[in-house]
Amino acid sequence: MTRIHHNPSGAGSAVTVRGLVKHYGETKALDGVDLDVREGTVMGVLGPNGAGKTTLVRILSTLLAADGGRATVAGYDVAAQPRQLRRVIGLTGQYASVDEKLPGWENLYLIGRLLDLPRKEARTRADELLERFSLTEAARRPVATYSGGMRRRLDLAASMIGRPNVLFLDEPTTGLDPRTRNEVWTEVKSMVGDGVTVLLTTQYMEEAEQLASELTVVDRGKVIAGGGIEELKARVGGRTLRIRPADPLQLRPLAGWLDELGITGLAATAVDAERGSVLVPVLSDEQLTAVIGAVSARGVTLTSLTTELPSLDEVFLSLTGHLAGSTPNDARPTETREEVAV
Repeated sequence: MTRIHHNPSGAGSAVTVRGLVKHYGETKALDGVDLDVREGTVMGVLGPNGAGKTTLVRILSTLLAADGGRATVAGYDVAAQPRQLRRVIGLTGQYASVDEKLPGWENLYLIGRLLDLPRKEARTRADELLERFSLTEAARRPVATYSGGMRRRLDLAASMIGRPNVLFLDEPTTGLDPRTRNEVWTEVKSMVGDGVTVLLTTQYMEEAEQLASELTVVDRGKVIAGGGIEELKARVGGRTLRIRPADPLQLRPLAGWLDELGITGLAATAVDAERGSVLVPVLSDEQLTAVIGAVSARGVTLTSLTTELPSLDEVFLSLTGHLAGSTPNDARPTETREEVAV
């Protein structure tokens, strides 16, 4: 039986936050945070350690009371309607919260019963989720015998028992190997495909690019930027035009000539000798057109011409002044490229 939850606010924003404040003594964990998460999307919340990400999730999931401001989730007021709200949300924290002494199946069944599912539905739901998260063979084993990846998948399954409208994922893949992380990403995408709204906190830039349709960047308890991934990249870094002349001997003369013209971005052109190209910063479509026109007028024969947006790591560093310290070694900065007709 599928449970249909009522959303009093109707379609639109699944999460609305206005002026949220939380103090820990003299420390302002949240300092007037505003946030909107559209229904059926993934909002990625990025920020360095201590930025306030986990505090935000704990308040929105009713585990912590705010000192000021207002928030609604799935149409329910977080402060005034916590009991109703808990029935329509799911939460996966940074560490698995299931009972290690119980088998995986019993963990899920117990949570189903705590959510007032009838016994038959709780059993069926536990079986469904164990199969969905590839845990059926380990269903009767104590969770203490599970690997870290298996525990994380069980934790995600537990958050889905009640078929939540909104799912909070607080750094859900911390400490996981690349293969298991990809499995978790696949499941999150599947949940969103089923209509679930996800608020995801992460320090993994690759994870944000894989899952989030929009990003909010927080630092020292404040929202400092927000928007689509490509929008943020364009906002903080412009674009880089990579020009590959057919003759490698033309690399440095071409770079020097473009600098002399004064039609590029704020930074000087650079030569990437290893890849046989000249890197030209451009801040607008007009600059891009001017550079391409100048190269064409000079009669330089090219093998390729591409534009590259900054990586999300570079965006994060530009906005916060901090590195995303938890980014795994395999989550290297990625380039977004766009072919340009010559």
